[in-house]
Amino acid sequence: MTERTARPAPAAEAPPRAASDAVPTSVLQPLGRLRPDWPRSFADRLTAPLPGVRALARLAREGAVRPRPEGLRDIPLLPFEPGPLPPAGPGTVAVTWAGHASWILRLGGLTVLTDPVWSRRILGTPARLTPVGVRWEDLPPVDAVVISHNHFDHLDAPTLRRLPRTTPVLVPAGLGRWFLRRGFTRVTELDWWEAAELGGVRFDFVPAHHWSKRTLLDTCRSLWGGWVLTDPTGRRLYFAGDTGYGHWFAEIGRRHPGIDLALLPIGAYEPRWWLRDVHTDPEEAVRAHQDLGARRMAPMHWATFVLSTEPVLEPLTRVRAAWERAGLPREDLWDLPVGGSRVLVP
Repeated sequence: MTERTARPAPAAEAPPRAASDAVPTSVLQPLGRLRPDWPRSFADRLTAPLPGVRALARLAREGAVRPRPEGLRDIPLLPFEPGPLPPAGPGTVAVTWAGHASWILRLGGLTVLTDPVWSRRILGTPARLTPVGVRWEDLPPVDAVVISHNHFDHLDAPTLRRLPRTTPVLVPAGLGRWFLRRGFTRVTELDWWEAAELGGVRFDFVPAHHWSKRTLLDTCRSLWGGWVLTDPTGRRLYFAGDTGYGHWFAEIGRRHPGIDLALLPIGAYEPRWWLRDVHTDPEEAVRAHQDLGARRMAPMHWATFVLSTEPVLEPLTRVRAAWERAGLPREDLWDLPVGGSRVLVP
């Protein structure tokens, strides 16, 4: 049996789960664990088939890869409010959005970067719409980095070159060699539902509805996913990485109950026929938050790079409207500006 599934049946059609069913736990692996025997391909983990020739021809014919001029007019209105990082001791959980999927997470006394991209531009896209929210020289010492997958807007070689090569890096299965070739000495590869611990903080690698590719010859050769970080007191953050909507969110919430904050993508979703399987739109992100059973949600993956055709400010307006329609408390939507921070109060 593989992890690949068809789209899940409606909940009403699913068989009830017995009350005695135990919640599976992730397999704890040692830090620095690398495996030479990963599968040659992880294509069997895809939730949906990758686009074929017909879809690529349609995309070329329609030429719909960037917003129309009127969709770019609101670039000056994109929220950018850099500020100092909040104080964060061992008992503090604080998050700062540097832009796109790059966060500075501070929990359990550690400073963790997610998918760090401090470059002004990445391959195949225009320059950043907003500057990085935190200057690199203003970062505290980085204790660990987590990577969701190998797409250029999530795995940025120029940014990673700025890190000491002794920085612990936690990566999806099959991606360790990329870091070893660049001199990193503390690399941990994890499969879905595996975990590692560093300084009392637990890092669980969980599934996502996405894919991987960095060159013409490496489609799905490494895995993709998100991360659940749990501090010694049990406070829990979920970083989704890059993902479409689907059944994994409910399963992640079942295996990791009590998520205090979910960092979820809300941008890069149009045209929908092209991106539905790999990027949530704002309404789907709110549904994912509910499926997870998370208490709070912080939107990401918007306001930074132009990757699709929706107007640049639309993700924010739509996620706020979806949140209100869902009847969720407004204070639990942490719609931060680029450079903004929030501290999780117990």
